[in-house]
Amino acid sequence: MSFVYGIVPSRRLGRSLGISPIPFKVCNYSCVYCQLGRTFNMTNERKTFFDVNVILGELKEYIKVYGEDVFDVVTIVSEGEPLLFTPLDELIDGIKKMTSRQVVLITNGSLFYREDVRKEVLNCDIIMPTFDAASEEVFKKINRPYGKITYEMMYDGLLKLRKEFKRQIWLEVMLVKGINDSYEEVLKLKEKIEKIRPDRIYVNVPVRPPAEPWVKIPEKENIEYAKRVLKACSIEKMAEGNFLTLHDDYTSVVNILKRHPLMMDDVKRNFKDSERIIEKLLEDPSIEKYHYNGKVFFRFKKV
Repeated sequence: MSFVYGIVPSRRLGRSLGISPIPFKVCNYSCVYCQLGRTFNMTNERKTFFDVNVILGELKEYIKVYGEDVFDVVTIVSEGEPLLFTPLDELIDGIKKMTSRQVVLITNGSLFYREDVRKEVLNCDIIMPTFDAASEEVFKKINRPYGKITYEMMYDGLLKLRKEFKRQIWLEVMLVKGINDSYEEVLKLKEKIEKIRPDRIYVNVPVRPPAEPWVKIPEKENIEYAKRVLKACSIEKMAEGNFLTLHDDYTSVVNILKRHPLMMDDVKRNFKDSERIIEKLLEDPSIEKYHYNGKVFFRFKKV
């Protein structure tokens, strides 16, 4: 399958069935902490990268084989930025016609300043935007936006989304040591977030290999301070659970890796013939092996 992948265990959502409508690393941010590496195809232009009917056809096949009981949510989350895909509303509506599960959009939130983008996402059940900065300076340092996107455009878009979107907004804050984890920066974030009025706030830290090797997890006391001040849930550990794929083979593992790095232990625990799969991963020039925080990860790269 090219567009539907998983099941991937999620720390926030449970068993997530992923849908990716964007080519690998097509994004308008190049976040320093991105688990998929640096963005090499930066754009703000929205396109129909793939046929909506083909994407929905894969979802239909998945549900036909496994049913709905194997997943808790359908998550639109890409190896790039989902808001760059249009018509996003047709994709969301098509998913909701096939399943009673909630549809979740994970996004950097950069294009919500556009009215057409906000209209296309109104049928989602949950929108999970990234919000890591309280100023233009920090925004450029941590998210590294492309082209004309400014902090005020991004922030104003989130404020407008909150006024128009009547369902759940779960805001995600990624803390990076030395950039946005100080007590002062957290207080600034609090002031900005209060105006967005999210239904939930999650404090994240880079538990998987980041795009930049200098990115570090903040000190425990800074994480605890942010949780307390922002009244947030904390995500400091990787999710545990079983991965489930339509085809339990090497191709399925690579399809997951395009969107989600895997620990070597994940492969050993979740996939049949894991020794052969790991051997092929180590030989594949499109796969990187990383040592990070005492663990071994595999991550997809473009060659």
